[in-house]
Amino acid sequence: MKIFFKLFLSFFPLILLTSCFDILDKANVKADGSGEYTIILNASKSKTRLASISKMETINGKKVPKKAEIENKINEAAKTFRGTPGISNVKTTLDFDNYIIKLSCNFKKIENINAGLEKLKAQNILGKMIPTQIYSQNYEKKVLTRNKVNTFKTDYDKMSKADKEVFNGAKYIAVMQFENTIKSQSNKSYQLSPNRKAIKFEADILDLILQKKNVQNTILFQ
Repeated sequence: MKIFFKLFLSFFPLILLTSCFDILDKANVKADGSGEYTIILNASKSKTRLASISKMETINGKKVPKKAEIENKINEAAKTFRGTPGISNVKTTLDFDNYIIKLSCNFKKIENINAGLEKLKAQNILGKMIPTQIYSQNYEKKVLTRNKVNTFKTDYDKMSKADKEVFNGAKYIAVMQFENTIKSQSNKSYQLSPNRKAIKFEADILDLILQKKNVQNTILFQ
């Protein structure tokens, strides 16, 4: 989202011209460390407004990207992920009727996602402030870590009032599912499933920017 808001992915600029969007970040990790990663940006709650914005040339002094531009960015991101060692089966879905964008892939180890994000940043598909070292795993110690990310408050404070409004009502949801059973976790903001094989974290994106909530979590398996 570097085009308009440096805090997020650059290939979602149209959706970020309105608030009321959700980002779903999902990882399904098998016992051997491989798995599937999915990120979904859902702005269906704002689809009426977005449909109107998409017909405009500019809004708040910014150029409104066309469908083809967004498709090109998504395809560019998918191509980059396909070229990342350890990542396969990259798929993208663009629903311009409901304004839902999805990217998914398989990984051999969860750190492959970090490498893919680093490549996106190197090619300026990601904004410079986007965290890339999201996951780390120690198989011997049976630990998986959702790493701490830097605060974006300084960047947020520099934004105009109109740009800040885009985060009102925006939510971030992270879901992690495992074949192994969770013994413990360090961040109680994550909800633990009854079978102890999944966790869920949900927060307003503005709370993450202002560090009122933290995504960092260390998960220990049985």
